[in-house]
Amino acid sequence: MKSQKKETVLVTGSAGLIGSQAVRRFCELGHEVIGIDNNARQYFFGKAASTLWNKKLLAKEFSTYRHIAVDIRNEKRIETIFREHPIGLVVHTAAQPSHDWAAREPITDFTINALGTQILLEACRKHRPDAVFIFTSTNKVYGDNPNSLPLVERKLRFEIAGRHRFSKGIDETMSLDHCTHSIFGVSKTAADLMVQEYGRYFGLRTGVFRGGCLTGPAHSSAQLHGFLAYLVMAITNGKPYTIFGYRGKQVRDNIHASDVVGAFEAFFANPVAGEVYNLGGGQHSNVSVLEAINKIETITGRKADIRYDERNRIGDHIWYVSDMTKFRRQYPKWNYQYDGDQILQELCDHAARVKGR
Repeated sequence: MKSQKKETVLVTGSAGLIGSQAVRRFCELGHEVIGIDNNARQYFFGKAASTLWNKKLLAKEFSTYRHIAVDIRNEKRIETIFREHPIGLVVHTAAQPSHDWAAREPITDFTINALGTQILLEACRKHRPDAVFIFTSTNKVYGDNPNSLPLVERKLRFEIAGRHRFSKGIDETMSLDHCTHSIFGVSKTAADLMVQEYGRYFGLRTGVFRGGCLTGPAHSSAQLHGFLAYLVMAITNGKPYTIFGYRGKQVRDNIHASDVVGAFEAFFANPVAGEVYNLGGGQHSNVSVLEAINKIETITGRKADIRYDERNRIGDHIWYVSDMTKFRRQYPKWNYQYDGDQILQELCDHAARVKGR
């Protein structure tokens, strides 16, 4: 990776899982970092999901970090930030992240995910057109199209039957159309497409990363968002965990927040305007809910209290594994630093440390 001059980096959702990891990475690289986060996660999921603890930790750790508590929908404040600071990189992770919650307040969901992204893009175009703009999208842009794949049910998981072009994972050619996305999926798809368009139409150096299951110990998890971290917390603390549909055999690919930000760093060093990448654990790191429960029980020595609701979440995936071929071909120096077992071990260790707090 080529060396870079020191830039001012703007991170939205800076106290969240990926945002805080981005703050740490770019502060450690010597950049000045501005973080935008208004702790909306507490509004979405309750006090236990508050990210204030992470905000305080970042401020304590890094003198080059400045926090601004502002809503990304506040057009005037956002434009002022872009106008007054020489921003060279935007890492946009702020979002309403739950497709269950989105159905409660569809307008809130859409204005945060779609309009908020539009406001950031326009401020960047007007004031910092040479900046790199990275957007954390989601695999939910594909809606439930992955469920039309020829899936076969095994003892603990679903898998693709036989030989299929998506057998090793879903790539960026999967259609976004003719499917059910969930309200959340639609708002993120609108943002995803707009980020691409600002790259292709206006020439901004934008990159879209469609995440699988992004995880790590900095996740302020909740039942409605943060599957793996929340599952670990529930088992560690003896709380019930509800599986929604598919007999717990639905498969997710898991990628550590550090590896996600490593991919962002690689793109920042050599951006391709308007490009899209799937980003997840792929074949390197994936697990079904039942498999994850078994692994966590083994690590923690605790028996899970599992409930089952046969109603799957609308638009949810039965099997989703990312094909990372495109990104890895363009950025061959990037590689995973965490596999699935390492991710689970770290999550369990963290849950044991904070148990009872």
